[in-house]
Amino acid sequence: MKVVFHESFLETYTGDPAASRGRLNHALALVQEKYPVVQPRPCAEEDVLLVHSGFHLESVRREETVFPMALLAAGATIKASELAWNGEAAFALCRPPGHHASPDSCWGFCYFNNVAIAVQKMLQQERAEKALIIDFDLHYGDGTDNSFAGNPAVIYRHLTGRDNVSFVKGLENFLRDIETDLVAVSAGFDRHVKDWGGLLTTEDYGAMGAILGAFAREKCQGRLFAALEGGYNSFSLGESLVAFLDGIASPSP
Repeated sequence: MKVVFHESFLETYTGDPAASRGRLNHALALVQEKYPVVQPRPCAEEDVLLVHSGFHLESVRREETVFPMALLAAGATIKASELAWNGEAAFALCRPPGHHASPDSCWGFCYFNNVAIAVQKMLQQERAEKALIIDFDLHYGDGTDNSFAGNPAVIYRHLTGRDNVSFVKGLENFLRDIETDLVAVSAGFDRHVKDWGGLLTTEDYGAMGAILGAFAREKCQGRLFAALEGGYNSFSLGESLVAFLDGIASPSP
């Protein structure tokens, strides 16, 4: 398990909650104690155009402080996907998030759809023929769904549940009949009991990591990567992230 991170992600690039000062500090301190950290490069504009229109690219370019950070976040997620394809699960600890970014528009603190870009690049390079995207953020990833609408090569699943037990069980049940070459995760930690969603515990994120890690090892040679979406309580974000990574890395029962 590796974590893809760049010091620039600690910078405050705009005024929204995803960009708030200190949001990633606790998470970074915790993961650095346990996992190797890999530095990414910004993605190429051609990578953005795999998912987004030229109009959207130019719209984000006008956000002068956001644009370089958005390219770097997409680049970090692409790097995580490349590590995963080579057999090592990886997590992109990056911002801005991406799952509300559609081909021609964006909202919800997102600009470029990091996970969608990384998945589409894998498909375009004919590495993967089928990809599964699991999204456990509090909010539905409309941008990801829009990016792959009508594409039979990609399954997008946003998890829901009436309580934490049914939420985690729902993931396990859904995966039962899925076949894929690659697992991507839009990892939002804002459902935590101490965050906006008030539903999941730190241990629940660990359980989901274990389920996804075991599934990826069984179905696609461990090819799993994830990227940060939401999570606005810096303490619970850090604790839940480490639990999730530990779950992925834990040996299958």
